Amino acid sequence: MSQGKQSPHYYGGQAVVEGVMMRGASTWAVAVRRPEGDIYLERHPVSDFSKRYPLFRKPMFRGMFGLIDALRIGMKALTVSADQQLTEEERARGNTLGAGSLAVALLMFVGIFIVLPNAGLALASNSLGDGVVYHLVEGVVRIAIFLGYLAAISLLADIRRVFAYHGAEHMTIAAWEHGEVLEPSSVRKYSTLHVRCGTNFLLMVMLIAIITYSAAGAVVPAPEGGAVVTTIYHVALRVLLLPVVAGLAYEGLRLGAGRDNVLVRAMMKPGLWLQMITTKPPTDDMIEVAVRSFEAVAPADELAGNGQGPRIAGNLDSPLVWGPGQDRGPATDNGQAGPSDVTGAPIGRPDEEPSAGF
Repeated sequence: MSQGKQSPHYYGGQAVVEGVMMRGASTWAVAVRRPEGDIYLERHPVSDFSKRYPLFRKPMFRGMFGLIDALRIGMKALTVSADQQLTEEERARGNTLGAGSLAVALLMFVGIFIVLPNAGLALASNSLGDGVVYHLVEGVVRIAIFLGYLAAISLLADIRRVFAYHGAEHMTIAAWEHGEVLEPSSVRKYSTLHVRCGTNFLLMVMLIAIITYSAAGAVVPAPEGGAVVTTIYHVALRVLLLPVVAGLAYEGLRLGAGRDNVLVRAMMKPGLWLQMITTKPPTDDMIEVAVRSFEAVAPADELAGNGQGPRIAGNLDSPLVWGPGQDRGPATDNGQAGPSDVTGAPIGRPDEEPSAGF
């Protein structure tokens, strides 16, 4: 879990279609269960933007960059996972999830969670005004829409599977943080709820947004001009201040990482309650996918246990297929490509005989 002698790196991730994306200190990886039954794995370097521009390692600014970077990686991981659900014939024909589909999804998000609440409340602006009451009501309406949306989609079988992979992601990270060997029997002991979940981040964004937009509205009041002008003003205000809100929420989420006191537990509790909707208990084959993704972003010395015994299991049997140009290690006895760490060095499993390069 630690990077050398430095402070521990807090791993994170995201559930995707039939898979899990994990993000490490220097790389991110996505592992996907394909219809054929094997596990497809891709690994990519994380952006070095914040290293080249130190301002974006400072409080507030790191949250702004983190939001954009998380969206970029998340969209790429979703594209990979959706494409891997196609048949071999469909993949050969070049059928993929295009940028247009993701753009439509993003526009729908903005429309449902930003434009819709403000367009509706603009019609009631005469009674609500444009001050604190308006922003408070708008924030509550947005949260209600969000909760209703999550509750509705959780009834869909395909979404419940995504939520189960979400649970596998959390459980795998928790098992790692508690020093466990990464295998289904050990991972399964841990909760599907985790304080650093992106669900917590979204809920914190919505709560902080109420305070931020109320303060901004008091400084720059809405112009006169009727419901249309009022709607445009409030939508523009929220889009422009979203980086500020994200920065504040990110700092709040970091506050809960590695800390355990009454205040932090109280702050994290609503997000944990919400995760009861967005996470479901995974099956062992889902946990295996999460473990494969995690192995691809953790350094080999940590996976080897730093002399304290290996942290990787010897009983993950699903065939592993690396993405183009990423098939690193030598094949195991059953012909599968061996796993490798973030440097590309092959990793030996506990039940494998040492071989050249291990």
